[in-house]
Amino acid sequence: MVHNLSCIDFTSRLANHNAAFDFSTASDAASSFTETVTYAHVMSTEDIKVDYLSTGANRQTAVADWSVSGVLAFGADNNVALWRPKDDTPRGIVRLLSGHKETVKAVTFLPANSDEAYSYLVTGSDDKNLLVFRAPASNPTEFEIIQSSSDHRASINCIAASRTSQGWIIATGAADAAIRIWTFEDEVLTLVQTIKTAPRFFPLCMSLNKLSENSDEVVLAAAGTREIIQIFTAIAASADTSFSLQATLSGHEGWIRSLDFARESTQPRGDLILASASQDKYIRIWRLHQGSELPALAASGADPLSGAYLPGKSPSNKAHRFKIGSKDYSVTFEALLLGHEDWIYSAKWNTRADGTLQLLSTSADNSLAIWESDPSSGIWVSMVRLGEISREKGATTATGSTGGFWTGVWAPDGLMVTCLGRTGSWRTWEYIAEEDAWKPCISVSGHTKAVTGVSWSRDGAYLLSTSSDQTTRLHTRWPAPGKNTWHEMSRPQIHGYDLNCIDSLGPTQFVSGADEKLMRVFSEPRAVASMLHRLGGFGDAHNENMPDAANMPVLGLSNKAIDAVDDEQEIQPVDDRDREAMDPASVVRKSHLDIDHPPFEETLSRHTLWPETEKLYGHGYEISCLAASHDGRIIASACKASSTNHAVIRLFETERWTEIRPPLTAHSLTATRLRFSADDCYLLSVGRDRQWAVFGYDADRPAKYTLVQSDPKGHSRMILDCAWAPTSRPAFATAGRDKLVRLWKSAENEDGQLRFTQAASISCGVPVTAVDFLPSTLGGKCVLAVGTEAGKVELHLIDEDFSTTLALASAEMPVLPKAVLQLAWRPVTVGKEHHELAIAGEDSSLRIYSFSTGFLTGGVAEA
Repeated sequence: MVHNLSCIDFTSRLANHNAAFDFSTASDAASSFTETVTYAHVMSTEDIKVDYLSTGANRQTAVADWSVSGVLAFGADNNVALWRPKDDTPRGIVRLLSGHKETVKAVTFLPANSDEAYSYLVTGSDDKNLLVFRAPASNPTEFEIIQSSSDHRASINCIAASRTSQGWIIATGAADAAIRIWTFEDEVLTLVQTIKTAPRFFPLCMSLNKLSENSDEVVLAAAGTREIIQIFTAIAASADTSFSLQATLSGHEGWIRSLDFARESTQPRGDLILASASQDKYIRIWRLHQGSELPALAASGADPLSGAYLPGKSPSNKAHRFKIGSKDYSVTFEALLLGHEDWIYSAKWNTRADGTLQLLSTSADNSLAIWESDPSSGIWVSMVRLGEISREKGATTATGSTGGFWTGVWAPDGLMVTCLGRTGSWRTWEYIAEEDAWKPCISVSGHTKAVTGVSWSRDGAYLLSTSSDQTTRLHTRWPAPGKNTWHEMSRPQIHGYDLNCIDSLGPTQFVSGADEKLMRVFSEPRAVASMLHRLGGFGDAHNENMPDAANMPVLGLSNKAIDAVDDEQEIQPVDDRDREAMDPASVVRKSHLDIDHPPFEETLSRHTLWPETEKLYGHGYEISCLAASHDGRIIASACKASSTNHAVIRLFETERWTEIRPPLTAHSLTATRLRFSADDCYLLSVGRDRQWAVFGYDADRPAKYTLVQSDPKGHSRMILDCAWAPTSRPAFATAGRDKLVRLWKSAENEDGQLRFTQAASISCGVPVTAVDFLPSTLGGKCVLAVGTEAGKVELHLIDEDFSTTLALASAEMPVLPKAVLQLAWRPVTVGKEHHELAIAGEDSSLRIYSFSTGFLTGGVAEA
């Protein structure tokens, strides 16, 4: 069947354009290059706003910390994300701090008093650098870098800090098998000691604390890729703050992932309690006691192992004694905590208002536990268990999965906890005293690898993003009273290949391409449609043609349509021999999406999949780019290629889901971007072979689109992106690694044939990786967004005839630490006061910036 598209003959359409608008001739256009003018617009705070920041956390134990001001900081790729979990409005990430060049692994706030003018944040990364950020107490998210150090020779894995009368002492552990000791006084970071671990191990965790509240004697515990814990001490007030090894604690049977000190009481000689968490699935509690006499438990010879080991295998409860100055101390093994079924990644202390110690542990068994010591027996008991029940947890770390919770953090008041899961998303619980229960809260989520593609739905109701982390995510605004915040609302695709590109086919359908030779088409299920209608106020909540929900076979890649089950229906265990067997944890019950808030992570990752309805075959290599026509009737796609045979563009019609042959030929290497014009009359392609090609629609031809023009020398280096301008006649922009954006406009030659010629160019100084035009003109001007390899986003105002360009400059313009991979303006509604731009970053971030119409047009009159 032949689709009757809106433009029947592109040559007749061109004639209509000629009548409506008069371009200069090709020779005039070639000589009309103009210098770009930069206009610094005077802004109000409403001119540029950050509507949404989304990114996933790095899966590291030391990756997060929660300050007394209520800010939680965590490493996200090479950024540090700031989030306020206890805010009444669940805005999510409020700021992304840049400065590191590689993955951030360790984040620590320096201990602060409530009356101080500044707060400080110390971060370490795979780039071997240690950074110190400072923020005023009046605005605790406005951090700036004030100090840096590159003394480590390998990745920094952990940071510990303690406050003394002289300032702060900071300890850092790195993959160079060294612990470095720093002082931070008067905002000056000074390296005072380097400790080479012996026996050699890589520090993965450390804890630093004062031995007593009123002294400058400090103790450092360090552990990592061996089964031992080393205890160092120093007197911080001395001229030469030097740590010396005092004890080596043994007992664990696996790498040690977390250490944390806590003071048992506020007494002057109150003992320090150390918790250590290990890959051997156990937590050990150690007591650091002042005095020549041993603590009561060790002195009585009681068994702190509680019979956990067979006779003859139990490590001895040896007391480790040492002196600091004239004071005697001992370290003894206090208790063994059993209950987790897999590696334990973190153990963190909290002191309740009544002085009771609580220990928060997170494990690869997908559970979080809060432990307390029984007042009568002294036995440590798991008082609260959060997370997932055993039969739903799936594969564990020990069997090759990267599942579970990687770290856990207490809120400063101890009434909220949050933990980082395997997907890079956070899960948060708040203690409700009236109910004596921990209730889940809205948290943040995001991609954990480069965001490779973004696409708005045709009506702009939601944004789809896809990533090298093998997921597709749907984001939209939650316009609840007092909220009006953006959230991830669905995770339609969880794949086994890195995803490269995506485009919307309509309000309830999209197509994506990955590092496989086919494309997959997904349709919205009824459960998700109903949730989006209820929470977002858009879509059809009662479409009878939709399946209930979707599920994925344990060993499959294709989402299958399924029926939602009643809440009381029993779920049968999975049969490992059945390749089509479904994970019981991902069965969708009717109540799962019947919610009045954005879905939590466990719901997102299991119950918001979209069923796959079609597969499109034909390419011989990994899909590199795709585009859907605006009416959703045609999909164009290309794959990675090193020859003309594979560099073809294949077209698929979406009524019967068949390929339209023959494929389009123009390129000799990989096509990097495909774009349909707004009226679908033209298809533009650009590629690594430095050329662009324009194909025009012709309903009478079998292939539908035929080559109108190509330019083998469109840029001097590969072309990475392109975009159609919202002009009266066909015009477009191309972005290249030659650091230029070139603007091309159309005219008819003497034979009446459509020809595109370069009208202007914009020099960006660095390779240009992404461009997109606002879909409609503002005040007769086109607005072009430009993204570069250096992470900078620029806005340019361009006359409809491309005769002049005006760069809008502002200190508030987005700057990413890595390349901008794609830009997408939200479809415009005439008369809007703000226009949203989605920015996909190589730094795993997805950002939505809002620009006021006044800012986008304010420079015209002034210029």
